[in-house]
Parts: sequence; C-alpha cells; structure tokens
Amino acid sequence: MKKKMLLLAFLFTTHHFVSEACTGISLTAADGSYFQARTIEWGGTNLNSMYVVVPRRYSQTSLTPTGENGLKFSSKYGYVGLAVHQKEFIAEGINEAGLSAGLFYYPNYGSYLDYDAAYNSITLSDLQFVSWLLSQFATVDEVRQGVDDVRIVSIQPGPSSDNAIHWRVGDKNGNQIVIEIEKGVVHIYDNVIGVLTNAPNYQWHITNLNNYVNLTSQNSKRHPMGSIEVFPFSYGSGYLGLPGDFTPPSRFVRAAFFKTTAPILKTAKETMLQCFTILNNFDIPIGMEYLKNEIPDLPSATQWTSVIDLTHREIYYKTFYNNTIRHIALADIDFEKVKYQYHPLDKKDSQPIETIKIK
Repeated sequence: MKKKMLLLAFLFTTHHFVSEACTGISLTAADGSYFQARTIEWGGTNLNSMYVVVPRRYSQTSLTPTGENGLKFSSKYGYVGLAVHQKEFIAEGINEAGLSAGLFYYPNYGSYLDYDAAYNSITLSDLQFVSWLLSQFATVDEVRQGVDDVRIVSIQPGPSSDNAIHWRVGDKNGNQIVIEIEKGVVHIYDNVIGVLTNAPNYQWHITNLNNYVNLTSQNSKRHPMGSIEVFPFSYGSGYLGLPGDFTPPSRFVRAAFFKTTAPILKTAKETMLQCFTILNNFDIPIGMEYLKNEIPDLPSATQWTSVIDLTHREIYYKTFYNNTIRHIALADIDFEKVKYQYHPLDKKDSQPIETIKIK
C-alpha cells in the first residue's frame, strides 16, 4: 500500500495533468440507440490505460490520503471500465444495467471537503467515484438520490482544487447529468446540451454559448458591401468565428455545435462511427503543449477515444497507438461467473498497417 501511495504522489506532482483536456459528447440514433462518447488527454506520459472487468459482488475499499481504509463497497452490478494509471481508477465505463459514468478534469473551480479520518467509513476517493457509481446504480435518478451517502475527497497532494474532477453520468433512457463539487457542496445539473469538457463550471459553459448566437449551420449568402459584393469562399461560412483552440471553453462551444448540427443517423453502428468522426476534431497534437526540445515521446496528447452504446451496453475504443476500433459487448459477459480482470488497451505500442497488394 505504501508503494502505491508513493506512485500516486509521483504521478500527480511530477506530471500534474499537463494535458488533461477531455471532451465529451452524446448522440442518439433514429432507432433510439443512445451514445456517450469522449476523448481523454494527458501529454506528460503514457497513461498505462487498461480495460477492467468487474463481476457482481466484487468487494472494493476506497483509498484515502492515509491508505486503503475508506468506504467499503460491493458491486450490485457488474461493469466494464477504461482505467488510467492503475486499475482502480476507472475514467469511463458502463454497467450491465445501462448506466455509464466518466470523470473529467476540473481544476481551480471544484473543491471537496477536507479529509477527516473520522469519516473513513463513508469516504470515497474522487478517482474511484466512477467505480462506485457503476457498481451501485442503474439509473440517473438513483444516482441523484445516492450521491449524498458518500464523502468525496482527493488523494492527490495539495489543495483539492488543484486536481479536482467533475463527472458525467447517463443511463440507457437518455438521461444525463453533470456532478460538480464546489467548496464541499454537491451540485447536480441536467446536461441539457449533452456536452462536457473541463473548467469553468457547467453552468458557465452553457451561458458562454450565448457569445456564439450568430453562428449557424447555414452557409452565408452573397451580399453587397459598398461598390463590391462579398461572398463566402466555400461551404462552412455559417460557422465562421467558431473557436478552434484547445481550451475547455472553446472545445465546449465547438463540441456543442458539432453535436447539435449532426444529422440523426438511422442505426446504432452509423451513430457510433459518427461519434468517432466528431471527436476526431478534438485530437490534440503533442507538440501543441511543449517546446520543440521538450516534447515527450508520445504520438498524441489524446491517448484514447471511447464511444459507449448505453442502449445495447457496448464499449468501443481506439487509442493513439492504434486507431483500429475495438469493441466489448457486456451482453457477452456473465457477470455472475466472470473473474475480476484487467488488460492493457493496446497489446503493442504500434499501429498495425495493412498492406494492399496490387496484382
């Protein structure tokens, strides 16, 4: 346990989430299939990402700043999650009831209650909150009622606001909420736009959309200006002025416009691919954040992208090492008999390339 805590201190003080810039969207197909998709970024090191399979009745104990002595909980539902750093830290996942949850970096605006060992029996690490949600609840309404039963704390060094997290939770019925903790107070918002990035808070991002009220998916028309006529160079002029940088506010605006103007496609498969296409626009080149002589040996700051079909309980993902889409179907897993297990997202740190032979 001491070794585990020392590893955490190294990860979160040395690298300090230098590129934690996640972007999340949601889409619904014409056949009713509901999806939540997201990217996850970290530009400092390889996140050691893995998929984790958790059976029913699997027992866990949350970490606290003083050890593995926090909330004890057993899985009511089996689930599959995508974890970062270590297997306990599920960043995105779905359970067998069709509830999906994910964490997003939320620095400077979020802040938890101070750790108090007297409350260890209900204390839950923010990095394990997703695991607890997926293990206990089937619907967003159940999450709303159960969140106050735990005391969320940070296990990272320094003030909790430095590395705070907020969360996106959705269910197979298409309900979606954002959970934020500010000064120890839990705030739950209906995710009315179906998009999430990072700080500032969710309500600020919704208000900020008003700054782009002039943008439209319709192409601009030719019109006179003095003695000349001005006209658009090509298609897409309705979006002229859409922010293109990688800050959370700009990504939120961009994702909101891409998501809300995307055509509703007929099938789950088409919509799954559409999610990946939209999120391709948020891949962050590693050189965007470092001087030339300091660039880490990583192909991208966007380490993986996931698309979760909550209706059919399926996870799709691709990584910066391998853009082949891979698939895990929870319907194929017997959560009564399956063993707890975890495996790397990539077996090899390289992209397989198919050679087409011309005869």
